[in-house]
Amino acid sequence: MNLRRPIIVAGLLLWSLLPLIWQLQTSFRTPDALVGGSLTSGWTLENYRTVLQGSPSFWRYMVNSALVGTATTGLTLSLAVPAAYGLRQQAATLKRGLLLLLVAAAVFPYVLLFLALLELARQLGWGNQLLALAIPYSGLSLPLAVLLLQAGIADLPNEIEDAARLEGLNLWQRLHRIVLPLLAPTLSSTAILVFLFSWNEYPIALTWISRSELLTLPTAMARIAGSSIYAVPYGAFAAATVLGSLPLLLLVLLFQRAIVSGLTQGAVKG
Repeated sequence: MNLRRPIIVAGLLLWSLLPLIWQLQTSFRTPDALVGGSLTSGWTLENYRTVLQGSPSFWRYMVNSALVGTATTGLTLSLAVPAAYGLRQQAATLKRGLLLLLVAAAVFPYVLLFLALLELARQLGWGNQLLALAIPYSGLSLPLAVLLLQAGIADLPNEIEDAARLEGLNLWQRLHRIVLPLLAPTLSSTAILVFLFSWNEYPIALTWISRSELLTLPTAMARIAGSSIYAVPYGAFAAATVLGSLPLLLLVLLFQRAIVSGLTQGAVKG
């Protein structure tokens, strides 16, 4: 029994990492080596040179995605925190109904809104406006963000807020000085999940942005994959995937404790 558990864990870890390892080694191989070469030959950095020396620069796409992700995260949290706090003040029956609506909105396949969002962009002139992507992204991220934050707020003792009221703090002072500091782990995990969604989102960015210098990372990578009619540049596409994943891996590694703490907050009642 003691030996079986490490084997299962190792097997699951290998199963999870194998696609990443395959993608990484593909990014360093020549096309001929990928077709029939051995693992000891055909290694090159040319795929990374092709990606990084493109026009516009690959770094430009990463900056575009970072800008959109930051704007989306800020807008989403600024709306989700008051909404989650307001849910706490509602009667139990109304709160239960609102939570069910939020769950339904969170699991709704947003691809079905594709044409409506495209028409919205056309009517409002939001096409080729990079930061305008933050508006639909925030709307799509908001239900999940409110659900996560309200679970964290529900765990806060009422006595702390009652004491703040006795000290004369108004609503916004209580939010700023009491609720937000105590909610930091949940805020961090929610912010990272929203950022990851905006970083990886593809259909809306594909239709709203057509100018090359304004492309986000997923749409730019799709252009790399379809850059040749007669062959698929697997090596260059793998290199772009690796480079695009590095910021996300770094972000998750830096804030992994906050993510786990925030997502598990409220799971155990003492």
